[in-house]
Amino acid sequence: MNIDAETLTTRYDQVRSYTEDLAAPLSAEDQTVQSMPDTSPTKWHRAHVTWFFETFVLAGHEPDFAKFHDEYWFLFNSYYESVGPRYARPMRGVISRPGAKDVGVYRDNVDGRMRDLLGRLDDGALSELAPTIELGFHHEQQHQELLLMDIKHVLSLNPLQPSYAGGPVGGATGPLGWREYEGGLVEIGHQTSGGDFCFDNELPLHQEFLAPYRLADRLVTNGEWLAFMADGGYSRSEFWFSDGWSRVGTDGWRAPFYWTERDGVWLEHTLTGTRPVDPELPVCHVSHYEADAYAAWAGKRLPTEAEWEHAAQLEDQSTVMASANLADRRAWHPRPAGPATGGLRQVFGDCWEWTTSAYLGYPGYHPPSGAIGEYNGKFMSGQMVLRGGCALTPPGHIRSSYRNFFPPGARWPVTGVRLADAR
Repeated sequence: MNIDAETLTTRYDQVRSYTEDLAAPLSAEDQTVQSMPDTSPTKWHRAHVTWFFETFVLAGHEPDFAKFHDEYWFLFNSYYESVGPRYARPMRGVISRPGAKDVGVYRDNVDGRMRDLLGRLDDGALSELAPTIELGFHHEQQHQELLLMDIKHVLSLNPLQPSYAGGPVGGATGPLGWREYEGGLVEIGHQTSGGDFCFDNELPLHQEFLAPYRLADRLVTNGEWLAFMADGGYSRSEFWFSDGWSRVGTDGWRAPFYWTERDGVWLEHTLTGTRPVDPELPVCHVSHYEADAYAAWAGKRLPTEAEWEHAAQLEDQSTVMASANLADRRAWHPRPAGPATGGLRQVFGDCWEWTTSAYLGYPGYHPPSGAIGEYNGKFMSGQMVLRGGCALTPPGHIRSSYRNFFPPGARWPVTGVRLADAR
C-alpha cells in the first residue's frame, strides 16, 4: 500500500464517511435498539470503530494523548481482553447514553485528531503505523456490513414492517450448471508478494491437495429451497447433523430466517421491505446446518474452503468483480444469477457461501503479538468458514482468500448455498 500521509488521510475519510452514510437513514431511536445478543446497536458500531483508532493508533502516537472519555473505553471495547474490561455484549442496547448524536461528536473528535497525527508523522513513523491504520480501515468495513445485518434484524421485529432503503430486486436466474476442476496440489492463502492487505487468518500461503471436484455455477435459489421444504426437508432427520436437527426442534425451524407464512404465501423480510418470496432470488439467511441438510437432500455436498478458493482463483478476477453484487450496488439484497456465462456466477457478493470447513489456522499460522493478535486467532473454535462476500459487503473488502466465519447455527448473516460434488 502507498504510505504517504495524503493517501492515508484520503482513504481514512472515505471509510469513515461511508459508515455515516449507512447510518444516515436511521433515526436516533433506530440506532439504540439491540434486538438480540448477537447484534449490536448502530450507534455502538459507529463508536466501536472509532474506539479502535483511538486505542490502537492515537493512544501510542499522539503527543499528550488523553482519552476522549474514560468510560468509552469500557463501553466500546468489544472483546480485547488485553486492553481492559468491557461492557457485556448482550446489554449494549440498554445504554441510552451516549446517544447517536453524542457518538457523532466522538467520531468527529477522533477524526480530527487522526488527521492531525497523519499530517505530523515523519516517513519512518508513518511507515511503522500504516499497517495498523490499514487494519482499522478493514475493521471498520467489517462493521459497516454488520451494521446493515444488525439493523435488518431490528427492523424485522417491527410490525410496521419498515424498510431501510431501496426497492425490490428482480430478474431471472438461468438453470444450474456445473464447473469441473482437476484438483491436484494447489496454493491456498493470500499472495503477500503484491503488498495488498490481508487479515492474519489468510496466511501463510500453503499447498493443499484437492481430489477432482465440481462446483455449481450459481447459488441455490428460493424456488429450489421451496422444493426442499415441500419434500419435508425440515421434517426428515436423515438430512441433518444431530446438532442441527436439535435446533430444528428446539427453535422451530421450518423455513429460512426472515421467512413468514401468511394465508398460504411465504413472505421474506429484506432491507428494502417485506414481500412475497421470489423464487428467482438466491436463498439467504440459512445456517450451516440448513445448508448442509439441503446439500444432503440434493445428493450433493458443500465445498471445502480450499475448493472454493481454488475455483475462484481460476476465474478472471476483473470479470467476476465487475459483476459482483456488493454494497456499492445498493441493492441491499442478493440478486438473481442471470443466464449462464460459461464460468462461475455470483463468485463475489450476493451471499456469503457456507463451506464444509471448520475455521482453523492454516499450517504454520501464529496470531500476531499483542492486542491485535486477539482479532482472529482466538475464535478458531466452533466456527465454520464462509467465502465470497454478500450484498452488504463494502467494495474493496473482498478477495478470493478472504475467510469469514460464523457458528454453524447462525442465521442472521446474509448466508447462502453453493453445491459441490466429486467429479
